[in-house]
Amino acid sequence: MNATGKVGLVGTGLVGASFAYSLMQQSSAKELVLIDVDKARAEGEAMDLNHGLPFVGNMKIRAGDYSDLAGAEVTVITAGANQKPGETRLQLLEKNAGIMRGIIPEAVKYNPDGLIVIASNPVDIMTYIACEAAALRPGQIMGSGTILDTARFRFLLGDYYQIDSRSVHAYIIGEHGDSELAVWSLANIAGVPLRNFTGPNGKNYDQTAMDSILHQTRTAAYEIIQRKKATYYAIGLGLLTIVETILKDRRSVLTVSTPLTGQFGVHDMAISLPSVIGRDGMLEVLNIPLANDEIELFQKSAQTLKESYEKL
Repeated sequence: MNATGKVGLVGTGLVGASFAYSLMQQSSAKELVLIDVDKARAEGEAMDLNHGLPFVGNMKIRAGDYSDLAGAEVTVITAGANQKPGETRLQLLEKNAGIMRGIIPEAVKYNPDGLIVIASNPVDIMTYIACEAAALRPGQIMGSGTILDTARFRFLLGDYYQIDSRSVHAYIIGEHGDSELAVWSLANIAGVPLRNFTGPNGKNYDQTAMDSILHQTRTAAYEIIQRKKATYYAIGLGLLTIVETILKDRRSVLTVSTPLTGQFGVHDMAISLPSVIGRDGMLEVLNIPLANDEIELFQKSAQTLKESYEKL
């Protein structure tokens, strides 16, 4: 697809608006089209964002319809019911499956060549449903997957060792949800495995602390939702990272969710592994060397998603 610099957004709730606000500040796109079933909400968000442009730079921001997605390099979909306190992502399945099956054909009708990034939860199953509904080429649709979980994990590890989280190299893979797993076997800081690393604060690897960090990573959304009803800032920045990676063809490695074709024995479900992302979408799922116990946990995570999907 031609480099138009145009981005579409379907869903202008808290997550969508946070992404739009981040995109505007970075001036990464030339044009942003906001679409929502509540057209007045989309118009209001466009007005508010436009009023901030004098502070950050030039960009075209407007509310529109699906037909306005024509020519968009990438469309981000955040539409769907919100996760309520005490509700798991998988409990959102029935609500959001119908919404996704309504959005995807409209988006593809007007923009068959553009990329699609799904952020609606449960994101892995929503991504798989989107791929089924669209029947586009492999890699053209991806979910935000565990990019946020990976960011939370890196932040908590950095906080423990008192190291900049951007210098922590560690991944959360699998379901964006309760069955996700940490790739402890590859986690490192400056190439030093975590088990051998000593932070400037004198802290060494401690299994109890690591178990707590993984638990905090898995339960972060529940804790935030209990306190402020929703999570949106961090995922908004995560979506910005995916979109910038696409627009600038960075070939970054991100833990996005895509349908697997046999990696680690998993077929017929979208799930997260480190993948190379560029202008043409998801270019390659990396064959990272997982430990045997990690492969087993990954397969169990995929099975959890499949069992939920089969209930539809």
